[in-house]
Amino acid sequence: MDPLSDILSLLKPRNYMSAGFDAAGPWAIRFADQANSIKCGTIVSGQCYVSVEDLAGPVLLTSGSSFVLPRGRTFFLASDPDCPPVEAPHIFAKAQSGGIVKHNGGGECFIVSSRFVLSGPHADMLMAALPPIVRIESDQDEASLRWLVERIMQELSNPQPGGFLVLQHLAHTVLVQALRLHLSNAQQASGQSDRAAETGQTATHAPDIPDWFAALSDKQIATAIACIHEDPAHPWTLKELARHAGMSRSAFAARFRDVVAVPPMAYLTRWRMLLAGDRLTHSGLPISEIALSVGYESESAFSTAFKRVMGCAPRRFGQAGSHMQSMF
Repeated sequence: MDPLSDILSLLKPRNYMSAGFDAAGPWAIRFADQANSIKCGTIVSGQCYVSVEDLAGPVLLTSGSSFVLPRGRTFFLASDPDCPPVEAPHIFAKAQSGGIVKHNGGGECFIVSSRFVLSGPHADMLMAALPPIVRIESDQDEASLRWLVERIMQELSNPQPGGFLVLQHLAHTVLVQALRLHLSNAQQASGQSDRAAETGQTATHAPDIPDWFAALSDKQIATAIACIHEDPAHPWTLKELARHAGMSRSAFAARFRDVVAVPPMAYLTRWRMLLAGDRLTHSGLPISEIALSVGYESESAFSTAFKRVMGCAPRRFGQAGSHMQSMF
């Protein structure tokens, strides 16, 4: 798989609810209890504001714009950011997945959204790398998202047998497509920064592009990242990764740390431990085999590295992860 697919597969997003919201007049809604989840939505018509409690916003979203809220924090949607909010259960108390909720008669702002529960035990570590609000403007590859949203609206408006499964697949595709478009923004901004540096101009940085999104937006660094993800058990060295990136060792190390915010070998160790955490939770393999699968011949060395990165011993992590898995 490619690195973005690798990361999303570790999150194991499970669509919890897809629904439509058709509103009119002044309104504001507070959505609490968002832990371990991602919210993804598209403004079909009208406009509204989105904000994340204590982190970001308000951000204006207009017709055709999409958004992803990856941090699992309380957020607000509103026609006016100064409007006093009501709690979401008061509006959506009778809502069911696959339905459309009307507020104040509807007709002014229509939103299609999905909520994903993340069952991967290390979702926080991965999602913390994304900005609180990922906004996709309507003029960016609008046709692909529009087609998906139209299909979702069709399923919501005219439920058919098998509709729940169709909504699941469509919602997952919207999430991936939104993140693809955000990554495309990052790549374009990275190119602008490179050209600006070459000409001595002040670089134009895209906002909120940290960690692995930044890594995938830089072609040379992304090449090294792809090597790590393709064969995490390989005994990678700084020199070898630099060669794959087409850079000198010192230049590669400096650029990698500047872009990704951690040194190359630290990224390698973190990715190995994330993979190991997933296998501890889901594979049933002994720790010695998992250690070998991520490049550690010594179970002791693996356990030390795992505890340093993940915060607890492998056996304890596997037991806790199995308990979480049984809850879904």
